[in-house]
Parts: sequence; C-alpha cells; structure tokens
Amino acid sequence: MEPAPVDVVVIGAGQAGLSAAYHLQRRGFVPLPRASAADQTFLVVDANAEPGGAWQHRWASLRMATVNGIHELPGFAVPPADPAAASRDILPAYFADYEERYALDVLRPVHVKAVRRADDDPGGRLLVETDRGTWAARFVINATGTWTRPFWPRYPGQERFRGRQLHVGGYVSADEFRGKRVVIVGAGVSAVQLLDEISHVADTFWVTRREPEWVDEDFDIPARVAAIAGVEDRVRRGLAPGSVISVTGMHWTPWARAAEARGVLVRHPMFASIEEDGVRMPDGTFERADVILWATGFRPALDHLAPLRLRTPDGGFRVENGRSIDEPRLFLIGYGPSQSTVGANRAGRDAVRALVADPVAVAA
Repeated sequence: MEPAPVDVVVIGAGQAGLSAAYHLQRRGFVPLPRASAADQTFLVVDANAEPGGAWQHRWASLRMATVNGIHELPGFAVPPADPAAASRDILPAYFADYEERYALDVLRPVHVKAVRRADDDPGGRLLVETDRGTWAARFVINATGTWTRPFWPRYPGQERFRGRQLHVGGYVSADEFRGKRVVIVGAGVSAVQLLDEISHVADTFWVTRREPEWVDEDFDIPARVAAIAGVEDRVRRGLAPGSVISVTGMHWTPWARAAEARGVLVRHPMFASIEEDGVRMPDGTFERADVILWATGFRPALDHLAPLRLRTPDGGFRVENGRSIDEPRLFLIGYGPSQSTVGANRAGRDAVRALVADPVAVAA
C-alpha cells in the first residue's frame, strides 16, 4: 500500500505535541481526517491509549499542590482544581478537553516504528512507519518526550540484590514501602520529593553521585527559563542534553524544606556496589536495604529516528531552535532545552513558525 501523503506528522500528544498541533491549526493546517484535497494537512499520532501524555502515568500521590512545572497549553487555561487532587486525575482530563476543544483528531494508540527518508531528495518526504500504516510527510515534528525511556544506571552486584528495585517511573505510593528500609538514588526534584514522602512511613537512605548544590531562590518561571537557556548550547553541539539540575543546581521546594525540617534530607555519597541485602559504601561500610528506588531520570525516546542516522558520537542530536541541523525536515521538541513545560509550549510555536516559512512548505 502506498504511504498516505500529509504535510506534517506530529509524533506525540503531550505538552509539546499539542502545542505544535494548536499552532498548525492556527496557521491554516487541517487535521488529516477532515481535510479536503486543497488543504494543507497535519496528523497527530500518540502511543498512549488515552489523552494526557506522561501525566496519566505519574504516581497517585503527586498532587496538584506539589506537582512540578504545570504550564497551561496555549489558548486554554488549566481549570481550577483542588490542590489535594491527584495530578494524574486532573491533567489528563485537561488534555482530553483540549484535544476536543480544538478538534485535533489525535490518532491513538499508534506506535511509530521508524522515520526514514523516502529517497535522496533533500526536499522530498519523510516516511513515518507505524503499526497503523505509513505516512509520507513533508515535515515531522517529533514530540515523544522521555517518560518511556527510564534510565537505570548499572552498578556491580545489581543482579544479586534480593530486595525490590524500581525506577521512579514505576512508583505508585509510599504505602508499599511501609516499615521497610529504602535507598533512594538521585539528586533531582523527584528524588527529593519521594524522599520526603517515603520517609513518613519508612527508613530512608539518600545517595547521590555529587553533592547537591542548593540554590536559595525558588524554582519559579524565570529560573526555569534560565535552565532552558543553559541546555541550548549542548544540543546545538550534538551533546546529550543533560539535566536541568546539572545547569541550575537544586532549588529549594516545599517538599525539600519539609524533609530538611524533619531531619531526613541527609545526603550520602553514591554506594560502590550492591549486595544481596543492601549496598556497600565507598568507605567499606554496609547499608541494609529492602528497596532501591532509582530516581535517576529519563532519556529522550528517539529510537524510531535511528534510520535517519542523526545521532552524534557524543550521543545527542544536533538541534538549534528545535530543528535538526542535519535534517531540516525534522523538528525535535520536548528535547533538550524544550523538555520543560514552559519550553515545550514555546518550542511547539517556534517549530510551526519555522515550518511555514520554509520554501518547501510555501511551495506546497
């Protein structure tokens, strides 16, 4: 079967993908299912069975009062919500209302297998191959985020541990660790938030590779914008994006201050190895553990782009202003500096602005 032609395919319907779809529609593009032959078209595909992006997979105890970095989608404010409500109940519903409000016709669940060039013509099409068919696009806006690629560091003896190991992506609630000893690994916002939460019902032991650099200023919108700017140079050079924390240091949050007030915000150096019943510290001492919780972040979910051969020897993609330097028909949003919710909205808008100014789009 011949690939179906479309002007733009947006891969992913999280914050960045929906922002791009909104701005495409404002520029006159029409969702493929309802387009006529004369229309410029776009199609949004998403791997999830339901709207909500990564928010639908967050742990149940993540409340609206403590969730980090909510930012409204363009043109439609987040509705008022009880601060005690679970974010995974409120925000997916908000995303669903947004899709319906703007008639974005997201196609789901669709698993993208590969994106490849149709031919050697630099002005030709990109083939988006999925389990629901193949589309031939003039442009691809990739907005797949990171949630599906949790990062698990490797340490000697990891396979010998007789307790439970889990990544923060699989965390449900502190109740499952009641009365246990939990080693929490990681220096990011999630690590500290879960340290505070779990320490109410369990004995916690917090380890990080580096001593956290605490910053007294609140991690507000200006601080997030500064963090975005700090990552831009890395992705322009094709380096792995790195984390926001590595650029900004650790900002004090309400849960960090609560943990400090209760005396549980005590950082230890990273263990040297893992044994059957715990971890061996660099100084040779042993720390017993029933659970190891890896709050070690996520990596960009970009394996489907492998046929384009864009990954550099340093492990990243060369991207400037959300656009691949080495494949201008491809935009990567929700990647590097646009990983935050603030950056994702801006990246969706800027990708569409650049796309419509491209001679390929104008010629179409």
